[in-house]
Amino acid sequence: MNITLPIDMTEIKGFLADDEAQALYEQALSVAERGPVLEVGSYCGKSTIFLALACQQKNSVVYAVDHHVGSEEHQLGEMFHDPELYDASEGRFDTFKEFRRNIRRAGLNDTVVPIVATSEVSARHWHTPLAMVFIDGGHSLDAALCDYRCWATKIISGGILAIHDLFPAPEEGGQAPYAIYKMALASGLFEPVARVNTLGLLRRL
Repeated sequence: MNITLPIDMTEIKGFLADDEAQALYEQALSVAERGPVLEVGSYCGKSTIFLALACQQKNSVVYAVDHHVGSEEHQLGEMFHDPELYDASEGRFDTFKEFRRNIRRAGLNDTVVPIVATSEVSARHWHTPLAMVFIDGGHSLDAALCDYRCWATKIISGGILAIHDLFPAPEEGGQAPYAIYKMALASGLFEPVARVNTLGLLRRL
């Protein structure tokens, strides 16, 4: 990876492979001078940091949209539940404290704008054109469709739509991200750029 990293990224919880992180960084770097980047699903900030490092170089920002109470698979008793991120006093999963800590440690407080809300609420009165959108939120079909419908049309011409966790075969993983990836291709609004591991990259026409 040819990125100068401000902190040890292996210490940050997340599900982003190194080649996917490199691709996100490169795509953000290529478009960030044209506008801000927005991600849906920040978790503990791993992908946010890679996007923000690119934006920092272009005097841009990352809007990090996440309600920070976890997706279905993060809840108590589910497959990807992390007890270290469970707030027993509140009785709920909560990643926001860890997210803020990681962004602060990386020196990116002036580049990352956290939006602690759902896609639907965040997008309701959104008018700022976006140079790049990275969708990595909830993996239910309803959640993925909502994320796509909220943000895809807000990307500028020539901007990038990135979708994480693409698994064409059902036995490999959930199908919702792949469904919205196919929807984007069929819409006539996007052209394919690349597939990197489970990351799909498209360009707004």
